[in-house]
Amino acid sequence: MKTFYWLVKREFWEYKGAFFWAPIVTGIVFLVLNTMGLILGEVFGRRTNWGGFKYNGDMHFQSSMSPEDLHNAGAGLDIMLYAIAGIILCVSAIVVFFYCLGTLCEERRDRSVLFWKSLPLSDTSTVLSKVFSALVLAPSIAVVVGVVVGLVLSVLIGTVASMHGLGVWSLLAEAHPFRVVLNLILLLPLYAIWALPTVGWLMLCSSWARSKPFLWAIALPVGAGVIVSWFGLMGMAGLSSQWFWANVVGRLLGSLIPGGWISHASTLEGLDRNNPAAMVDSLGLVYNYSALASPTLWIGAAAGAAMIAGAIWFRRWRDDS
Repeated sequence: MKTFYWLVKREFWEYKGAFFWAPIVTGIVFLVLNTMGLILGEVFGRRTNWGGFKYNGDMHFQSSMSPEDLHNAGAGLDIMLYAIAGIILCVSAIVVFFYCLGTLCEERRDRSVLFWKSLPLSDTSTVLSKVFSALVLAPSIAVVVGVVVGLVLSVLIGTVASMHGLGVWSLLAEAHPFRVVLNLILLLPLYAIWALPTVGWLMLCSSWARSKPFLWAIALPVGAGVIVSWFGLMGMAGLSSQWFWANVVGRLLGSLIPGGWISHASTLEGLDRNNPAAMVDSLGLVYNYSALASPTLWIGAAAGAAMIAGAIWFRRWRDDS
């Protein structure tokens, strides 16, 4: 276990710019842009003497808000926290995509793999440390950064709202930041399971391809999709070509996108989508984890695990000399 810890730590230090600084820079840019938006909104609001201000065109704040409007505004802050974490997770997903695609190929290219193989480290532990870094370490850092940025922005919004006669604590009391943070943390295991096919496929290409793993990783599934669509091969199984693109090509290349499992979760019939509070209450852990009942999720996870096993095998036997 201690060896695995140091392997993960090695990945973090070697790719610190991707895992650590990319989310932080994204969060700082996002915070600066939204702070500028708040300042501009305040300036233009005073010019029109509206007596309140709007944030992002959806959340309206003024001193005469009813309890229901205040409750919806708090729910809007919760949604904002989810959205900010989602945006930073998307940036992290792009980083992880290229990390998985290059990590095993690069160590063969610069011959550092020979050094690591000379140490008492198994190929299984080494590859799994990279999988852990992609599925757990990078998303966790992104969620932490997203939460911090979201909380800072919530306090800024509450401070500006207080300048218009709305108590900052009255607004923040209607939000549920601790519940949002807990939900984001507890959704990380579901994200890891969902992202397994993409991580497995990219690492398999990285360990197998002698050069240009990016082209192989993209060309093979996309080319297969074109052939299937062209000849209508899925018709033999009573399925459409769209099924192949969504469940094969999409899962191999796009499973790192957060929230991709939503389409496989239980339906929300009768949900009032114009009511932020109802949406926040409904789109919780129970709704998200209902995707575990979908065979698609587990088939993809099994395929991802098989491809990771293939990556371990290729790392053990692949020789580019």
